[in-house]
Amino acid sequence: MGNKTPLYQSHLDAGARIVDFAGWDMPINYGSQIAEHEAVRTDAGMFDVSHMTVVDVSGGDAKAYLQHLLANDVARLQMPGKALYSCMLNQTGGVIDDLIAYFLHDNFYRVVINSATREKDLAWLDQQAGAYADLGIRFRGDVAMLAVQGPSARERAIDLFADYQQKSMQQLIRFQGAEFDDCFVARTGYTGEDGFEIMTLAEQMPDLWQRLLQAGVKPCGLGARDTLRLEAGMNLYGADMDETTSPLVSGLGWTVAMSDERDFIGKQALLDQQSAGIKQSFVGLVLLDKGVLRNHLRVVTPQGDGEITSGSYSPTLQKSIAMARIPAGASGEVEVEVRNKLLKAKIVKLPFVREGKSMLNNGGNNK
Repeated sequence: MGNKTPLYQSHLDAGARIVDFAGWDMPINYGSQIAEHEAVRTDAGMFDVSHMTVVDVSGGDAKAYLQHLLANDVARLQMPGKALYSCMLNQTGGVIDDLIAYFLHDNFYRVVINSATREKDLAWLDQQAGAYADLGIRFRGDVAMLAVQGPSARERAIDLFADYQQKSMQQLIRFQGAEFDDCFVARTGYTGEDGFEIMTLAEQMPDLWQRLLQAGVKPCGLGARDTLRLEAGMNLYGADMDETTSPLVSGLGWTVAMSDERDFIGKQALLDQQSAGIKQSFVGLVLLDKGVLRNHLRVVTPQGDGEITSGSYSPTLQKSIAMARIPAGASGEVEVEVRNKLLKAKIVKLPFVREGKSMLNNGGNNK
């Protein structure tokens, strides 16, 4: 028996197929993964993400602590509720985890980290806190989290809240959240669509789930979440990056703030990598031959071999797509070894899909 979120019974009532995910009993789908995927691209779907780890960081040293802990710079966060995506690195520049940090108000931040890395991350947070006297780190096991995603998601969700709450939700810009009562609503997500991630007390979440169901929001499982994030070119920890890979070879260089004097864990290792020359690049692949691209398949290029980090069939594009780490300088067409056969694939820029629309022919997406 695995860990269960506050929505476990709700999943069973909705006909979910439950699987183990990082020690949690989670829904993989509720019947048709493709139908769930399409609901998010065309209307509205919701995902139980209560297995994610919510941590509140507070105190006079909270900002300095996070500036040292994270490769991106939380000093950029000036607007209440504003969010920042960042990697948390080890001393060799490897990715301990990727996360979102929200600036709620002076001396108070909320950090959301992955479920599969919970114990490791919490231990790392505590380990790095020793030098900061005025610092509080609080794991919020009492908070559950639900993602409502899709072109109709915001409208459907806003209608369920009180008038004064609706105003706050309507005013949110992308990558910003608002806190009211026992609820925190952020205009963020992991699907490439607009929508909200809603955090509230665990005992309140089943009621919110039921009201969203009644409003026509489709329940979606981990299967659709994975194909949606892949189409959107969003990394998955443990597949596209981990403690052995640098953000500079994982398509995450844009999340690293290196230009100022701020020191952060792993910075020197990244500077050394830059000085030595980055040997790999992180790209999108579209399969030209028949077949399906999967994780860990070998990519053959004139510059040497690479590897697919995430691959699947894209319901939106009706093509097989992948993200891959390949030798720097490779371009155009490559080959992928699938069942002892070399199949042709094309290198493209990420993302593959943005807000339901293909990016493959958007201004020449070939790389």
